[in-house]
Amino acid sequence: MDAGTAVDLCREALYAGLILSLPLLLTALVVGLLIGLIQALTQIQDQTVSFVPKLAALAAALAFLLPWLMQYLAEYSRSLWENIPRIVMGG
Repeated sequence: MDAGTAVDLCREALYAGLILSLPLLLTALVVGLLIGLIQALTQIQDQTVSFVPKLAALAAALAFLLPWLMQYLAEYSRSLWENIPRIVMGG
């Protein structure tokens, strides 16, 4: 395996990690911004007020997106396993 192949494998792994984590991170961001806005408007500055809705939104997003996330991860893993001979032989 040459350096270019190793760089490509690392790039693909980082891209897969980004694709898998992005929906949950965006959910936490949006809910955090909405709760922050509501807290600023109502002047309720308790830290637990933002934690519980964010946790509930992340659980709901994970339950909704889990089939797609698992399918993406399975396809990535399958393609990685299928390409092991090509990667090792350098072809």
